[in-house]
Amino acid sequence: MDWLGDNAWAVWLGLGFTLGVAELFSLDLILLMLAVGAIAGMVAGLLSAPLVVQILVAAATSVAMLALVRPSVVKRLHSGPELTMSHNKLVGQQGIVTQAVSALEPGRIRVAGEDWTAKPYDDLVSIAPGESVEILQIRGATAYVHPVPRLES
Repeated sequence: MDWLGDNAWAVWLGLGFTLGVAELFSLDLILLMLAVGAIAGMVAGLLSAPLVVQILVAAATSVAMLALVRPSVVKRLHSGPELTMSHNKLVGQQGIVTQAVSALEPGRIRVAGEDWTAKPYDDLVSIAPGESVEILQIRGATAYVHPVPRLES
């Protein structure tokens, strides 16, 4: 082990670099955490710590990174905004009734520049043309709507 001498830091740097490059292929963030441990071992080597201390520093840093940092980073990477796609993006939007909507006869509404077939969400409600409605659900090509209450002046 005498061949390492004062150049142990270079071995740690090479190990850290190799693990960092290998992480680019695995994308699990495990090798990256081990690379950080190797860099910590390199710092200990630059401070002329004995090899046993360098190994302990590298191991402790790697374990700490795997246990404390990796879970939160993975959680952040795998979470994101929920994307609403297709016609479900219309749920919650308001539209205008263009043809009377009732439980017996589906009507038409205009929402987001499109015409939709509409039925009332509540079967006991009839909605006259010109009324504002909110889309509560989309089933197939039919929007189930409820009138938007308005303040009378």
